Amino acid sequence: MGLMKLLPKQAFEQQGYCFCAADGLRFTLRVLEESRFTTLVEVSQNNENLPHYLRAYLQVRLYHDARMAEVCVSQQISRLQPSYHYPNAKMHHRNEKEQCNHFLGEWLRFCLAHGYGAFTFVVD
Repeated sequence: MGLMKLLPKQAFEQQGYCFCAADGLRFTLRVLEESRFTTLVEVSQNNENLPHYLRAYLQVRLYHDARMAEVCVSQQISRLQPSYHYPNAKMHHRNEKEQCNHFLGEWLRFCLAHGYGAFTFVVD
């Protein structure tokens, strides 16, 4: 529900939505896929003054009928597994997916409390 509050209808029509949160934190939300019961949304941070590995990047699948969201991609992890054996070659935490979903919840609360200056844009 929190992500849908940040994602207005015009973001579906114009393929994207950009907004600022707090002092100079810029984020882009793009709808990548849309179906009857789910939507895949890309969340990315657009601050050029930060190195790319410090910028937030998530792909989140929204389940409309269940009113929930699930992080599918986070930073450089392209397919999050429900759990990982530890230790593993990429040194993921056992509960990496749970931590990413928790981060999404915290990020949404932050953006809803501090977001401002929203505008839409069209992706080329």
